[in-house]
Amino acid sequence: MRIVWTALLCGALSLSGRVPAAAGGSPLPGASPLPSISPSPGILALQECRLEHPLRIAAVAARCGILKVPEDPEHPAGASIDLRVAVVPALNRRSAAAPLFLLAGGPGQAATDLYASYAGAFARVNRNHDIVLVDQRGTGRSAPLSCAYPDDWQSASDAPGEMLRLRQATLTCLGKFGPRVRFYTTSVAVADLDKVRSALGYARIDLYGSSYGTRVAELYMRRYPLSTQAVVLDGVTYPEQAIGPDTPSDGERALYLIVTRCESAPDCAAAYPALRQDLDGLRHRFGPQKEALIVSDPSSGQPLPVEFNRGMLNAALRFLSYNATEASLLPTLLHQGAAGNLTPLATQVIMMARQIGDQLASGMQNSVICSEDEPMFAASNIDRQRIAQTYQGGDQLDALAEICALWPRGPVDPDLHSPLRSDIPTLLLSGDADPVTPPDDAARAARGLTHHLNLVLPGEGHGQLATGCVPRLMAEFLDTARPETLDATCLGSHRPAPFFVSTTGPAP
Repeated sequence: MRIVWTALLCGALSLSGRVPAAAGGSPLPGASPLPSISPSPGILALQECRLEHPLRIAAVAARCGILKVPEDPEHPAGASIDLRVAVVPALNRRSAAAPLFLLAGGPGQAATDLYASYAGAFARVNRNHDIVLVDQRGTGRSAPLSCAYPDDWQSASDAPGEMLRLRQATLTCLGKFGPRVRFYTTSVAVADLDKVRSALGYARIDLYGSSYGTRVAELYMRRYPLSTQAVVLDGVTYPEQAIGPDTPSDGERALYLIVTRCESAPDCAAAYPALRQDLDGLRHRFGPQKEALIVSDPSSGQPLPVEFNRGMLNAALRFLSYNATEASLLPTLLHQGAAGNLTPLATQVIMMARQIGDQLASGMQNSVICSEDEPMFAASNIDRQRIAQTYQGGDQLDALAEICALWPRGPVDPDLHSPLRSDIPTLLLSGDADPVTPPDDAARAARGLTHHLNLVLPGEGHGQLATGCVPRLMAEFLDTARPETLDATCLGSHRPAPFFVSTTGPAP
């Protein structure tokens, strides 16, 4: 199941096709020379490059370089890997503000991928701050651990067959990369990050962590507090958390909030007066049943045979719950599916699954989850009966058990899951309908932060990077590092994306 752990991909990733990300680092022909980056003498040489939007509709000028680091940190004289680094210089070259390091989600997404699609959301920050992109080891162009897992919309509904395919795909991946995959954990990546900071000559840095990237940011705050100026946590995990056991219940909660919001919106309620029955009917039908479809391949337009089953329905509910933009489509697609037209729902799932799979290094994801989270499951008192009542059920947990039984465990700091206590200025961002990192997670993370502001956006899902006035608030916070003076009243007038009342869009 290649997308089994897309649960912590940055919510800023659009699953509808407007912002899938794959950033390059190719030379920038004909571009005006960028100012040289010289925060203080560093050892990492940078050259002009561009970070290209995957749809080739834009390219961001940057300076790129490679930092070699030991693959095994305990054997620095052994094999090395290349860390891909890109720096987008601040527009204000007189600014002495700390640079902002971006930490992407997943696990498995590359920082350059995130930025290439969302440069506009960082435009205000970039006025005074260099933006530094480090593809975390195992992602992007930093020795990527890319495995070929089947998408869960392709899987048959027979559990034994699915588990066999998972084992085979995992063994194939391990045959490709070998036991060295154990050196791709968060603890090793955080040490890499500080090596980049030092190599670029920065004394102190800011951090933006999205989703899984919030774990990376929290560990960096713990390990290198004197090097950390200010932190933005977006879609927050708390340090004590084992990612996985709560995901089915969190997803069920978000789905309920979306349906309730439609029922409370006059236009949506009028268009879909039986939305809850439509949803319940589909969930009941595609437990035991499945249906063969022929859809137009979203990539090629050619006929594509698919089987609409429980896995495909669950993937649709999961993907379309991630943020308010995707959720705006959910009532229309559910209504059409309940009426017998499953093609739009199936096509949306296929498109979204491919986009996520294209930017997720699933081998790196395995290294993180199997080393840092799955070992905690036995002590997590997982309520299997409660999980079985959710639309996701225990499928992801069962799949992880199969993968992690084979995957080597790597280095994990003994205090990775200890409560974090810090006075570093921190801005926490959550959506109240987040299906994977709900606001309660941010509240738990904030307990040990003595200098923070915790903002929750109504009606929104996972990741607030480009939502409403958040880009401005983030820039103002990073310019001052004073959360207590940040004026967030602009969020009072924010409304999530309106629901589609037909395939043509929302009501006028």
